Amino acid sequence: MALQGKKLINNPDDVVTEFIEGLVETYPGLQYLDGFPQIKVVLRADVVGGGYDKVAVISGGGSGHEPAHAGFVGPGMLTAAVSGDVFASPPVDSILAAIRAVTGTMGCLLIIKNYTGDRLNFGLAAEQAKSEGYKIEMVIVGDDCALPPPRGIAGRRGLAGTILVHKVAGAAADAGLSLADVAAEAKHASEAIGTMGVALSVCTLPGQVTSDRLGPNQIELGLGIHGESGAAVVELQPVDVVIEHVLKQILSQETQYLPITRGSNAVLLINGLGATPIMELMIAARKAVPELQLEYGIAVDRVYTGTFMTSLDMAGLSITIMRSDENILQRLDAPTKAPAWPVGSEGNRPPTKFPVPVPPSPSMKDDEILFQHQELSKQGRILEAAIEASAKEIIDLKDSLNEWDSKVGDGDCGTTMYRGATAILEDMKSRYPMNDAAGTINEIGATIRKVMGGTSGILYDILCKAAYASLKQSTTITAYEWADALEASIAAVSKYGGASAGYRTMLDALIPASTVLKQSLKAGDDPVTAFIASSEAASAGAESTKQMQAKAGRSSYIAPDLLASIPDPGAMAAATWYRAAALSVKNKLHASES
Repeated sequence: MALQGKKLINNPDDVVTEFIEGLVETYPGLQYLDGFPQIKVVLRADVVGGGYDKVAVISGGGSGHEPAHAGFVGPGMLTAAVSGDVFASPPVDSILAAIRAVTGTMGCLLIIKNYTGDRLNFGLAAEQAKSEGYKIEMVIVGDDCALPPPRGIAGRRGLAGTILVHKVAGAAADAGLSLADVAAEAKHASEAIGTMGVALSVCTLPGQVTSDRLGPNQIELGLGIHGESGAAVVELQPVDVVIEHVLKQILSQETQYLPITRGSNAVLLINGLGATPIMELMIAARKAVPELQLEYGIAVDRVYTGTFMTSLDMAGLSITIMRSDENILQRLDAPTKAPAWPVGSEGNRPPTKFPVPVPPSPSMKDDEILFQHQELSKQGRILEAAIEASAKEIIDLKDSLNEWDSKVGDGDCGTTMYRGATAILEDMKSRYPMNDAAGTINEIGATIRKVMGGTSGILYDILCKAAYASLKQSTTITAYEWADALEASIAAVSKYGGASAGYRTMLDALIPASTVLKQSLKAGDDPVTAFIASSEAASAGAESTKQMQAKAGRSSYIAPDLLASIPDPGAMAAATWYRAAALSVKNKLHASES
């Protein structure tokens, strides 16, 4: 029987903001941007206002990996860190706030782990910042060595080796190098690392039940850092045997993930995943160092053992090997005051909060968007009913989505979609211009962007923005314009997310829906019949994902046999809201005709 996980927390929804508040109270060299809870950015207390005369180095990602990333903010390392919700990529507005707060004339380097949500959100923020005149470069770290290539479009995951890239880039920036040179050193470092993890337990997300996926005598090899299934489950073995296996995998000549050979020099990082005693980490280090030197002929220049990048309360560890040279060692040895790097912290305590203005979203102006008193047209009432029905169906599907996602992803799909659906129901009361279909779709995107975060949030925001761009070209919105908008949305999501039909994503529900909708309308069917038929195609498409091998998203890291018979949660969510909208339109029109 699954049990509620025990946590020393207050409200599960507040864990990230309260962590940040405690962090800046503990370390006087850190501050956070005003704008809680939406903006979750930790920055150096001595770098504010855009007057910094060196390259700013910014990283971030979903929370739950503490001390990463905020714990590595400080002179000689990161200039700022951007936090999303637990295991969810931070939203674009937060990333932009960080860039604006600390970037001076020398420019900014963004360092991100290779996850779709991070690539999309940081990428969009980078493009926006460039349009505002900032100099921006980006380095993506993918150091996972657990899974054989290829990994579809997703690529190798970013793991604990990212911390070493932070240190190299931060030291290079602190030395006064140009943006191009700092980015080059960070990229060189990112190409010289390999990591693999081992879990003894599954992490428990705040407010959720503890998974019983691993038995009492089982361990998981090659896990990620978001609670997703590993490459293999094996019986618990002595740590020396485990370390031998991990090193063999990282140094595999078959995959050649790590460009290192006998006679090379290396840096070793032994990283605890959240609930591993330092005693066990040191026992692992005591085996790993002589194993590298005697069995592989690799000289170990530096050893870092501790907790650097976790997966909440997961018991286990990861091992990172980094090919070293004189310049990398110089960067790693350079002084830093980042609190989570093995150094002390000193200095007077400044105010913990520094107010940095965050530009409001241009589509969310309270004094302009007050539509609660408008008299709805027939089309406006139909649109309102469809949106309400879709949101309520997603709310009811929350637990099922989380259950599916716990088996093929990181277990929060239902929670994320629920957050978006409840916000839509709230905002539609006063913010949506229901008589303006294009404007309403645009505002739904703004709502989603504000509350959902992660990959799902930005993909749905992109979907809404593309639909808005298509719809606003027409003065009269008919079924044909809606069909064109759906087609444009799918094209945009595919372009920026990289997925297409058969990749086991929400597009496997939306693409069949779009195809059938266009075909049915072209054949002369009335719009309601066409909408219902396309919704049935969406449901069938979502169900078909049970037989698909994932080529995008976190499911692409999971063995195909573990995906069998489990539908893709994103596809099921898309089919559910689409079907609810179609049935609502049908019922609303029939009610008006009777």
